[in-house]
Amino acid sequence: MPADRPTTLADVAAAAGTTVPTVSKVLRGRSDVSAATRARVMAAVDDLGYRGRAGRGLAPRGDRPPLVDLVLSGVDGTWANRALSGVEQAATAAGLDIVVSVARQPDDAWLTRLLARHSRGAVVALVDTTREQLATLTAARVPVVLLDPVTQPPRTVASVGATNWAGGRAAAEHLLGLGHRRLAVLGGRRRHLYSQARVDGFRSAAAEAGADLPDDRVVHGDWTRAGAAALAAGLLAGPDRPTAVFACSDTMALGVYDAVAAAGLRVPDNLAVVGFDDLPEGEWVRPGLTTVHQPIAEMGAAALRMLLRLGDEPPAQPPVDAPREELATTLVVRGSTAPPPAAGADVENRRAAPSPG
Repeated sequence: MPADRPTTLADVAAAAGTTVPTVSKVLRGRSDVSAATRARVMAAVDDLGYRGRAGRGLAPRGDRPPLVDLVLSGVDGTWANRALSGVEQAATAAGLDIVVSVARQPDDAWLTRLLARHSRGAVVALVDTTREQLATLTAARVPVVLLDPVTQPPRTVASVGATNWAGGRAAAEHLLGLGHRRLAVLGGRRRHLYSQARVDGFRSAAAEAGADLPDDRVVHGDWTRAGAAALAAGLLAGPDRPTAVFACSDTMALGVYDAVAAAGLRVPDNLAVVGFDDLPEGEWVRPGLTTVHQPIAEMGAAALRMLLRLGDEPPAQPPVDAPREELATTLVVRGSTAPPPAAGADVENRRAAPSPG
C-alpha cells in the first residue's frame, strides 16, 4: 500500500482475511460476526491505523441520537455511583442522555453494543481497554475519554484522572508528621496505573524522611476488602510490625480494620490507617477513616465535558497528544490516625482490646 494513500476498508479486509461488508459490520456493532473474525478485524484496524469516514457505512455524528455511553468495570460500590452522578449531571446540562454499560473483561460484548447504538461518544471508566478496542472506536468515529485509566493510554486518547502520586505523598507526609517511621503500603494490582502512582508518591516521601519501608512491607492485592484483610494480617503477624498502613483504596482500608480487630488490636492505638477515595463508608466506620479525597463526581463531569469538546466530527488524523486532565486530591483527617504508641503501650493496648466480632 503506498505510504501516501489513506487506509481503506478494503485494506483492513485484506489484512484480516475477510470481506469489506464484514469489516463494516464490525464497525457498526453488528452481532452476526464470529468472535474470531471480529478479533482479526479489530487487530487489523489497530495495525493499519484505519480511521472511518462518514458515508462509508458510518453515520455522521450530527445524525446520531443524543446519547453518550458510560462504560464501567462494574456498578457495585460507591465509586461507580459517584462517577455516574458526575457524568449524568454534565450530560443533562448538555441535553444528552446516558446509557450505562458494564465491561466484563476480556469480553468485547460491551464494545459491540456501544457501536450498535451510534452514540455521540463514550466515557470509559476503570476499564482495562486494549489497543484494539480503542482503535476500533476511533475507526467507528466514536470519541472516547478514559476516566481513571487502568493502564497508560496511547497519547492519542483523551483521559481524566486524579493527582494519585500527590495523594499518596500526602498520606505519607501526614503519617510522618505524626511520628510514624515503621510504615507499610497495601496497593492494588501492580499493573494498575493509579495504584502504582499512589504507591510511588507514598514511597517518595518516606524515602526523603528516611522512614522504614522495606519492599516486603509494600504488598499488592486485588482491591477487595477480604484480600486486603489477608494481606494486613500477614503484616501484623511479623515481629516488627508497622505502626501505620496506607491502603490505596478505602475498601482495602476497611480490610485493614478487619485484620486489626482479628489480631486483638485497635485503630489507631496500635495501627494508624489511611485510605484513598473518601467514600461514605470511610465516615461510617469507627473510628472514622483518614483518607485521600478523590473528586470522583467532578472527574466524571470533567470527562463528559472533555468528550463534548472533542467536537462533532473527529479530525481525519488524531492529535499527537490528546487532552489530559488531573483533578486535585486532598487529605481528609479523621480518627484512624494518631501518633505511634509509646514503648510498652502497644502490648497494654493489645491486652485491653475487646475480642473481635
